[in-house]
Amino acid sequence: MEGPYIRIEETGAVIPLSGQITTVGRGAGVDIQLTDPSVSRLHAEIVRHGPYAYVADLGLSRNGTRVNGRLIARRVLDDGDVLSFGSARCRVGGIPREDIAAEVELRRSASPELTRRELDVLTSLCRPALSDEAFVAPATAREIATDLVVTEAAVKQHLLRLYQKFRIAEGANRRVRLANEVIALGLVKPLPPAGRPGPPPAPRPDSAGGEPVPAQRAAPAQRAAPAQRAASAQREAPAQRTAQGGLVPAGH
Repeated sequence: MEGPYIRIEETGAVIPLSGQITTVGRGAGVDIQLTDPSVSRLHAEIVRHGPYAYVADLGLSRNGTRVNGRLIARRVLDDGDVLSFGSARCRVGGIPREDIAAEVELRRSASPELTRRELDVLTSLCRPALSDEAFVAPATAREIATDLVVTEAAVKQHLLRLYQKFRIAEGANRRVRLANEVIALGLVKPLPPAGRPGPPPAPRPDSAGGEPVPAQRAAPAQRAAPAQRAASAQREAPAQRTAQGGLVPAGH
């Protein structure tokens, strides 16, 4: 098949990207209809420019669009790329290969200037989408407020300014569209989840036998030593007093 095409992995169907815009979704009126329930009615679109094509998530689904496992807002496609619309997977083919650095994007330098607090809000917003779990929505204003220990009203004010800076138009799923744009620009990185337990304490060598003894067992042994010395002192006390010409234990 000449020209770009998409292959649906579940059915094996091959659909040419013949038009300038090919819509993808679960609705009856789209060009590529996917039956998976994680796909929205109008999920994404694939836009052709000559032999090239890019995919754009429309921000209308909780589950987003991924290219080779990475959540995206828009991305130029290469031959062999795996597209995930929700949990429905497709593969792109028929795109000419070129020896160019596809990841060098001028749009990164055009990202707006952000304050430290705005970066904190964006990091907290995008953390669920950057986790190992698949198909998760960005954090809500309340979740961000809890994460940053600020009021929900303050978070909403920051989000309004961020919508303006990134030119996110009003409408449904505005937080999702902001998160997609921020992730596509590479402005945030995942953080380790809170509450992750630290590594266990290192074992220490036992002074008698040379075998490693865990630190947790060493502490009770140290606490037991004073009690053993006290019990020994009590047993020795009657004998000491008898030697001094004092008391004799009962029964003698």
